[in-house]
Amino acid sequence: MKEKKSYQPTDSELEVLQVLWEKGSATVRQIHEVLATTRNIGYTTTLKTMQIMTDKGVLKRDTSSRQHIYRALVSREETQQQLLGKLKNGLFSGSASRLVIGALDNEELSGEEIQEIHQYLAQFKAKSQ
Repeated sequence: MKEKKSYQPTDSELEVLQVLWEKGSATVRQIHEVLATTRNIGYTTTLKTMQIMTDKGVLKRDTSSRQHIYRALVSREETQQQLLGKLKNGLFSGSASRLVIGALDNEELSGEEIQEIHQYLAQFKAKSQ
């Protein structure tokens, strides 16, 4: 990967990253077992996806033991920011408020989630004053 800031993961790459963000590090087999619980995917497809991601510089492979161990070189937070920026600029004409309203519009939120959103907005408002 030339520059992490321009990395936009494919859906398959994002699935691999989700597993690695949860586990910290894992073998291809471990990642494949998780992915196979939600969709029909071949082991070689998982392996190839991870090889491509390693070539891009998104994953690091530790080859010091018999089983190669992979870990993500991009964080969940930076990937979320990249994808949110793409959504905001592409689908919502650069409007953060439209993005937030669009995300919340069709969701049933728990009281806890609503409180969390209120707290964040209060913090955000305090920072901007």
